[in-house]
Amino acid sequence: MTLEATQALLQSIRLRNIPPRHVGRLAAHEAMALEIEGFPAPLLTPIRIACSDGTSVSGEIVGFRGHRSLALPLQANVPLAVGARIVADGQAGLARCGQPLLGRVIDAMGRPLDGIPLPALPDAWPLAGISTNPLDRGRVTQPFDCGVRAINALLAMGEGQRVALIAGSGVGKSVLMGQMLAGADCDVVVAGLIGERAREVSDFVEARCAGEMRHRTIVVATTADEAPLLRIKAAMRATAIAEYFRAQGKRVLLLVDSLTRIAHAQREIGLALGEPPAMKGYPPSALGLIPQLVERAGNDRKSGGSITAIYTVLADGGDIDDPVVDAARAIVDGHIILSRTLAEAGVYPAIDIGRSLSRTMADTVDTAHRSAAQRFRQLWSTYEENRDLILMGAYAQGSDPLLDEAVARQAEMRGFIAQREDVLVPYSDSRTALIEDFGT
Repeated sequence: MTLEATQALLQSIRLRNIPPRHVGRLAAHEAMALEIEGFPAPLLTPIRIACSDGTSVSGEIVGFRGHRSLALPLQANVPLAVGARIVADGQAGLARCGQPLLGRVIDAMGRPLDGIPLPALPDAWPLAGISTNPLDRGRVTQPFDCGVRAINALLAMGEGQRVALIAGSGVGKSVLMGQMLAGADCDVVVAGLIGERAREVSDFVEARCAGEMRHRTIVVATTADEAPLLRIKAAMRATAIAEYFRAQGKRVLLLVDSLTRIAHAQREIGLALGEPPAMKGYPPSALGLIPQLVERAGNDRKSGGSITAIYTVLADGGDIDDPVVDAARAIVDGHIILSRTLAEAGVYPAIDIGRSLSRTMADTVDTAHRSAAQRFRQLWSTYEENRDLILMGAYAQGSDPLLDEAVARQAEMRGFIAQREDVLVPYSDSRTALIEDFGT
């Protein structure tokens, strides 16, 4: 190209106000972090990284070190070489949305996992969400039917509520979540399976999303062997899709399994970037990510739509004071704790009524329902507080009328909580049964 042609091209670019395109080069790779030269992009900028085999991989700017940018790739074990070309990728920060997503299974990048090509999606929603005025969030006043008698009656959920489902391993979180999914009264279900075993993803899709449920469910799944940034993107994509349908006035149920694996992914990223571990090995960013996700759910006054969210939380070692459990419990509108003792006794779902709580129940139920629930909780807590004395035979019947009633009705209360996995109990039936059995 001659000098005159080059000057003419530069002049045409200036006239069209085309911004310069920065191209960076990979300078170093330490742990999971990539150091990029000549790429002064802001934080969270999505990028494309050229691989040595001729392909490319997505990534994101996550920090800085001197005059270099730090990035994380969205795939693990990719063939990268020093000097690899890096450019901005504007589309990576958006989640494509639309009605064709219903009934589909996609990955963290929005690609189909069910073997069927995905048609063009008409709309897009930012993965990080859209900032809103807190006063645009409506109050939780309408009951939400989840089909589980113990929750409908004793821990009544409301449309737009955020609930943490807390338990150790093997106590029945996934089974209870599937039961709530089957009984949910909503328009759209968005399920985010984060860091799951591949077998569990298949089980969820084939067993929990069968029949009519499949046509109103969107599954976003990543497995445990994928890059940590990709696991976080999956949670953000599931939340973004739920926000999109809420903006259309839909009643959305968002299931995220689990917040613990999301925090683990952020912990890997934080430690790789040199962030100091603060509490039990978790850097501040790992615990700070939880409210950023949870606060995006709720009711929208403008559209009239809602996101009722259920987040499972794995209590490592059965410790419900684990930092992730504590952070989740502090931000949600209620928590359901599953008891290993009840599970070992064959009571499913193994909900520990005494330690579980719904902060919105007072605004969603009537006086008779609330009084009966309080009576049930009083009897349950009285028995649990005196359980050791009763088992040792140190309690003399007749010393406390309330405890006498709690002992006499313990089997009845456990029977009220227990519910077969394939049985659904509507909200109205749950309320009626509770008032008839425990109302004053």
